[in-house]
Amino acid sequence: MSDLAVSERTDTRLRATHAVLCGLLGLASALAAGHLVAAFVGRNASPYLAVGNSAIDLTPTWLKDWAVRTFGTADKLVLLSGMAVVLVAVAAGAGLLSRRSPLVGTVVIGVFGVLGGLAVFTRPDLGQLALAAPAASLLAGLWAFRWLHARALRAAGAGDIGSPERRRFLLGAGAIAAGAGVAGLAGQLLGSSRSADSSRAAVGELEPARRVPPVPADADFAKLGTPSFLTPNENFYRIDTALIVPQVRAEDWSLRIHGMVERELTFTFDDIRDRRLVERTITLCCVSNEVGGSLISTANFVGVDLGELLREAGIRRGAQQLYSTSTDGWTCGTPLDVVLEPGRGALLAIGMNGEPLPVEHGFPARMVVPGLYGYVSGTKWVTDLEVTTWEARQAYWLERGWAREAPVKTQSRIDSPKGFATLSPGRVVVAGIAWAQHTGIEKVEVRLDRGPWREAELSTVVTDDAWRMWQVALDVTEPGSHQLTCRATDKSGYTQTEHRAPVVPDGATGWHTVTFTTR
Repeated sequence: MSDLAVSERTDTRLRATHAVLCGLLGLASALAAGHLVAAFVGRNASPYLAVGNSAIDLTPTWLKDWAVRTFGTADKLVLLSGMAVVLVAVAAGAGLLSRRSPLVGTVVIGVFGVLGGLAVFTRPDLGQLALAAPAASLLAGLWAFRWLHARALRAAGAGDIGSPERRRFLLGAGAIAAGAGVAGLAGQLLGSSRSADSSRAAVGELEPARRVPPVPADADFAKLGTPSFLTPNENFYRIDTALIVPQVRAEDWSLRIHGMVERELTFTFDDIRDRRLVERTITLCCVSNEVGGSLISTANFVGVDLGELLREAGIRRGAQQLYSTSTDGWTCGTPLDVVLEPGRGALLAIGMNGEPLPVEHGFPARMVVPGLYGYVSGTKWVTDLEVTTWEARQAYWLERGWAREAPVKTQSRIDSPKGFATLSPGRVVVAGIAWAQHTGIEKVEVRLDRGPWREAELSTVVTDDAWRMWQVALDVTEPGSHQLTCRATDKSGYTQTEHRAPVVPDGATGWHTVTFTTR
């Protein structure tokens, strides 16, 4: 009689620890098998990652904003960790509910298998072959769970703690755990072996025909607490929907321009590199940046003028939107008139701070449009540009209630002193940053304890497309709690509003305030 037949016919109860072990090893087998097969059919086909990506896509806007605000760039790690905790709890619970019969565990595995299959099926960056990963996950999970369950029932029926049946169960559990570990590790190694790092290294140095001048020494007040003017690549903020960074080799990459154009064009990486490259200093900031937030950075980007590429294709009358698609299926809608605006400086970027784009920032190529929030302009790993209308296409965040037009708002931030700092009475140097990309900062003012506004000293202007640092020294002689507030005025004459608005639908507003104590 087979083990599975015994499992169905016996009335013996599994030990609780054995039942939990059956559930957990069934889960481990399912995840490992899916991860291994995904290494061959697409890393995002791993059911664990596919479900995570679907969770990101289905997350309500308010919850997504809370996650970014609370966890920052660690939001994806928190999501994956939370999913792991939930899966472990469900697997353990399903095992406990299957102490007499494997039915409950079988149903739970089946439901999760179907959910994984649906998540993979709906991924825009995966083909039908990718369904092999969730199929392997389902079959491995079912087999491991039911096989172990049958052995555990035999061990429970034998009664004796030292019985051969119990030893066989434990040996079988150990073998499945080892097999799942090997399969999972192999999947990770095989998937990682397709890294784009070697392709990026082979690109070598990029030589723009027009370089930006060296950054002046007085372009920042880093010694007073502001960021350095240029953000090192490893410190540049990263906000996107990709659970795993897409790995696209330069030799495999291409960019298609189509839609409402006179002629469809396709460019390879070599085509772009062989064109006239330009270098531009640009500050990027995320629409999810709260007042005083850290989701802002500056770099020297190297690439080709995006407007030139589009004009070569020939824009037809009535076109309104540049609808861009990432290799992982993420979409973005950019106002076409802004991209084509003379002097705007929109780039198809392939380099960043003197080296090829880092993989996590879009290698081989990304869009950079000064003065627009990234969700409408900053497509990384871009592979498709469709010239179209607003009615014909709705991009990822537009479908989720964000604004269609998203110019960066004039903002300022206090970097020093830090909030809740304790200082000695006397002269306090206050320093920070301000930004109004593509318009430029004209003035920054600081107020102490609702007193009169004091105009701050501004750093040297590098470009109106980048942030500007400021500093001012204030006499704070009274001990106790004090409050600092800053506001910026841009070159159009607009002074940022005191009114507090959330990041949805087109960016936060309000004055940044810091509280500190002297004693």
